[in-house]
Amino acid sequence: MPYDRSKAVTYAHKWAFKRNPAYGDFSKMGGDCTNFISQCILAGGASMNYIPNTGWYYSSMNNRSPSWTGVEFLYKFLITNKGKGPYAVAASACDMQSGDVVQLLFNRGQSFGHSLFVVETGVPPQNSNILISTHTYDSDYRPLDSWENVIYRYIHISGTR
Repeated sequence: MPYDRSKAVTYAHKWAFKRNPAYGDFSKMGGDCTNFISQCILAGGASMNYIPNTGWYYSSMNNRSPSWTGVEFLYKFLITNKGKGPYAVAASACDMQSGDVVQLLFNRGQSFGHSLFVVETGVPPQNSNILISTHTYDSDYRPLDSWENVIYRYIHISGTR
């Protein structure tokens, strides 16, 4: 099943500055960024993967996979998923397309701590012309390079099963 990047981006624009009531808001529990990114990917036609602990799904605030809301867990799921749901590859800035994901590592930390959804890129894509949408620090059409002193991790969504 193809990943519909335009539907995912449309969803991102619609919900960038508000919360979809069909999902919990994790803003006061460490951040809502990866929850928002998961919703965007789902809107792009990805199927949920209901494998406990290692899948990618949301049924309720108390019944969801770690990968639905956790930055590192989402990365691991997307990069290693061989089953149902979205799958991706580690990439570079020049590989980014609308509907892809970028994650940020702050202050030379031990793990990545923020997920961003790519809504537009220039040609060729580079940090100065990749525009993102995100929650926690709600943004839409925000330039990727507006984050300073971070390390970027680029994730290209290859498709969904």
